[in-house]
Amino acid sequence: MREVWISGAAMTRFGKHSDRTARDLAEEAVMGALADAGVEAADVQCAYVGNAVSGVIDGQESIRGQVVLRNTGLMGVPIVNVENADASSSTALHLAWQALACGAHDCAVVLGYEKLDHVDLGRSFQAINATIDLTELGDVFGPDAHERSVLMDVSAAITYGDGRERLTGEVLAQVAVKNHYHGSLNPCAHHQTAVTVERVLSSRAFAGPLTRLMCAPFSDGAACLVLTAGDVARGRPRGVRIAASVLHSGRGDDIELPYAVIPASREAYDRAGVGPEDLDVIEIHDATTISEVMVYERLGLCAEGEPERLVHERATWLGGRIPVNTSGGLLARSHPLGATGAAQVVELVWQLQGRCGARQVDGARVALAHSIGGWIGADVGAVCVHVLTR
Repeated sequence: MREVWISGAAMTRFGKHSDRTARDLAEEAVMGALADAGVEAADVQCAYVGNAVSGVIDGQESIRGQVVLRNTGLMGVPIVNVENADASSSTALHLAWQALACGAHDCAVVLGYEKLDHVDLGRSFQAINATIDLTELGDVFGPDAHERSVLMDVSAAITYGDGRERLTGEVLAQVAVKNHYHGSLNPCAHHQTAVTVERVLSSRAFAGPLTRLMCAPFSDGAACLVLTAGDVARGRPRGVRIAASVLHSGRGDDIELPYAVIPASREAYDRAGVGPEDLDVIEIHDATTISEVMVYERLGLCAEGEPERLVHERATWLGGRIPVNTSGGLLARSHPLGATGAAQVVELVWQLQGRCGARQVDGARVALAHSIGGWIGADVGAVCVHVLTR
């Protein structure tokens, strides 16, 4: 297997872009990443495009990548459309890494994009709920489930439903405070205003123990990466190395098996030759504050049963022992499903290259991205773990 490098990384600002099309957002991200990598469209040999719900939102199916890349100069290369719920673009990155690592290509574009903003809010709810087994959705939440977003209800029930009552509202609110503070330092974030514990706790009740500010907003945006290997990588600054790329599916209904993130992260550590103690900065899929806290121990960042200790010690803040979600995470940067996984990696590439300004982690050399997609039974539909090194 050859070494694969991320040579370019760019993204749009995430937010409600009612006046912009998906193609417009994709073009901004692609042009930015190509310029960042110092390559031309003619140098790109393949493209992998992650999108989750365009088919539900605007009816575009089948050739979504070809549609949004139509004016970028990339037409004619193999374009692979990847749909894997919230993990669509992280899965696209995994597939592109495989293509370059095995020698099939030397230069690839990975694009993630989403347009969730729609005049019909019910259409957005329908799209988000489609990341869950719809038969199970109706059985659990009733025939009117499609009329509201139940994703956070499912996330809260599954991630909180294993005896973790000690995760108090105060602990969960502190995670939101941290990520919104980090987001206030990120010009690409949807929400760029810091919040207090009091404001988080007093925001509208949403699902289970969660309030609205403990849950990620859904928005629009695009993020792009340029991968190089072989001849294309030689003779140019190599950027950031992909030390490991791992994709697992969730365990479905077999509750005897560990959550998918556990074997996926262990495999990623083994392939990269690092452990959780070596990580300098992490992006976690924090659809809710519960999701972030519970992943701490599943990634091995703390001992089993002690994730709240990291919160109390502020270990995951900028300046802490292991900064988590320096971008603001899904809670503040926000969550355009198909773009989220790529955006996590954009942040980590910038961190490893020392390009993050006020939110920079000093001396960052090893980073991990944790991205999940959808729910199946009692686990996520997919989980991607990427380890990056400088």
